[in-house]
Amino acid sequence: MQNNLQYILCSMMLLCAGLVPQGAPATIPAATSATASLDLWNLASKQVKVHRFATLFTAHDMRDRLSTNDGIDKAIDWCHATGVTHVFLETFRDGYQASRETMIAARDRFKTRGFTVSGCVTPTKVGKPSTGWKESISCYTDASTQNRLKSIFEFTVGIFDEIMIDDFWFTDCACPECTAARTSKIVKIGLASFPVSGDAWEDYRCELLVQLSRLCILTPARAINPMCKIIIKYPQWYDRFHDRGYEVIRETADFDRIWVGTETRDYKNSSWGGTPQYEAFFIMRWLGGIGGAKCGGGWFDWLGTTEKTYVEQARQTILGGARESLLFCYGGLQGQTGPKDVEAFRASVPELIAVAREVSRRKPTGIAAYKPANSHPETEARVFDFVGMIGLPLNPCHTFPSKAPAAFFSLHALKDPDFISHLKTYVASRNPVLLTDGLAKRIEAQIPLDAPNVHILNVSGDPKSLLALSTDDLATLREPFLKPFKTAFKAPNGVSLYLFKDHSWVIENFNDVSASVAINGQTMEIEPRGWKYLWK
Repeated sequence: MQNNLQYILCSMMLLCAGLVPQGAPATIPAATSATASLDLWNLASKQVKVHRFATLFTAHDMRDRLSTNDGIDKAIDWCHATGVTHVFLETFRDGYQASRETMIAARDRFKTRGFTVSGCVTPTKVGKPSTGWKESISCYTDASTQNRLKSIFEFTVGIFDEIMIDDFWFTDCACPECTAARTSKIVKIGLASFPVSGDAWEDYRCELLVQLSRLCILTPARAINPMCKIIIKYPQWYDRFHDRGYEVIRETADFDRIWVGTETRDYKNSSWGGTPQYEAFFIMRWLGGIGGAKCGGGWFDWLGTTEKTYVEQARQTILGGARESLLFCYGGLQGQTGPKDVEAFRASVPELIAVAREVSRRKPTGIAAYKPANSHPETEARVFDFVGMIGLPLNPCHTFPSKAPAAFFSLHALKDPDFISHLKTYVASRNPVLLTDGLAKRIEAQIPLDAPNVHILNVSGDPKSLLALSTDDLATLREPFLKPFKTAFKAPNGVSLYLFKDHSWVIENFNDVSASVAINGQTMEIEPRGWKYLWK
């Protein structure tokens, strides 16, 4: 045990010092023995202030896997082997509520073994089905559904001092009751009524979910357990938050903490693909800017992944500044691709912690990527993710980046009523400006697009088309936007760059073939699905 632990700690020190070949995962045992398991557990336990790893036991896991001492002990062994020191125990999911006795027994057993223990609620099949996603989502205009929601949280808050809400806290219902309420522009929660500011579904749903959160979750929970902290976990699909009732400004202000869905999976997977890996970084940094100190961790899963794309999710979560990573979920990771994903993850834990330490010490920088809250993508959905995939280092923001050394603007920016006046001033500053062609067309009568510092990115209403740009095209595109950061970078498509204010950098190759890269005069090869970094 001592030799393995020394090896792990030595590997970490070498990585932090930059003496291990960059981009090479730590070659430690995959925690296949009790000794290796305890080594990883000890390492993770000592580094929780740098980065913590967590997992979730769903309500059905509680029933099927944690209802006996043997089942709990097996789960504890798995957590030891994986470096997981924080567990979330779920009381409710898909209409099923786990028993209080099972929850308390598991909670106390994990605590006695040194784990941090929190609760979780997944609000699926709470009550009256939605007319949209009928299999999971509920109609929250319905009074009985509101009451059931309240009772679920009252039950859970009696067991835990911290509760996370999984990312099904939304509605897409358009039933006659919802339609009438939307038309009247009134949200009703019990005997209370609240005006709705606009006529659109997003206006009604955002007001509904904000008030439901306050009256059916936060207020009753705090009345029963004033110590309890409630976490809202936002989904991965940031461009559609408002459509389904996620109002990230008010909800972030109301809840004690926020978490972020960083499950990008495998872009090419036939069932779960289509999300660029860079999205995990973008959404983590964007919501981190909104939540500040409230932003805790990222949450990713095994669905539609290979071992390498699974670890990519962990890397992007950490590069995005997360203080914690949650591996969803214990039961799911026992089958399908889960075991191989976990084996690869375990081998990466020392390096992930080492990188997390370096990231936490530095301030990120890059081309300001402006996405106002509740903004509409129109024909440029998730364009930021694809721009990041072509090697433009983005620095996501939700307020206009008036002092940024370089900035990127898409159709999302039109949500800002003062955008044109702000942009005129910014263009006049002579800092490089990148506009999508869709945005340029909309503002061409108001902004001097022929200014030498204004550049147009041809998206053509299809952001994924950016992945077809050649290495030479990308070099030309990047050059004016990297100058303010005193950086020169040449790499093929599918290679992302992350910059820090002290001139440290990270490069990640998302391709299945090696990539020839040059940065600031230094040339290197990055292995398929590999990364390299330099800490100043």
